[in-house]
Amino acid sequence: MPFPLSSRTPSGPRRRTLLAAAAGTFALAGCSADEPSGDTTGGSRPSLADRARARAARDSTTLAGRYTAVIAAHPDLEKKLAPLRADVAGHARAFGAGSSAGSSASPSAAASGTAPGSASGSPTPSPSGSASASASASASASASASASASASSDVAAQPKDALSELATAELALADERTQALVDLPGELARLLASVAAAGAAHAYLLTEAAK
Repeated sequence: MPFPLSSRTPSGPRRRTLLAAAAGTFALAGCSADEPSGDTTGGSRPSLADRARARAARDSTTLAGRYTAVIAAHPDLEKKLAPLRADVAGHARAFGAGSSAGSSASPSAAASGTAPGSASGSPTPSPSGSASASASASASASASASASASASSDVAAQPKDALSELATAELALADERTQALVDLPGELARLLASVAAAGAAHAYLLTEAAK
């Protein structure tokens, strides 16, 4: 004769174990590096984080092009600007842009944002990134040469004015990124915040150099 199965909720140590395991699962989910962006509408549509990463790569690539244009127009500024340009190019790569975003920089300094006299820095960039973000970033990197060429005609004739314009561009981008990071998942938000801080430090150094 079959016996009916009990419907009682298990108690004692087993129940406490299950509850502890559930709590641990939620804790791990909260600390996961691959956090969802919250924008999951539509199959292959890039998420909010993907679009933000691609835009950040594109913006840094464009900014690196501006540095290149200023150096081309004012070769005497290369010693001052080359480290900053290398930082910006590293930021672009940290967001997924191709290595042609600007002058070379070591992988360990890719998102350091550190220049002579600057104490700023940023965490090691995440190796993760969607194919859509990488494709957009690579496309922007491949267009950096033409962007630099077109920007060279807009460089101020006086070196100090050119430095001031770079400082303005750095600060404006830093402010824009600071405002944008509040809607992004943790890992990308931290990277964007660190790069924004590096940009603000660059703006300060450029302002001082223009005096």
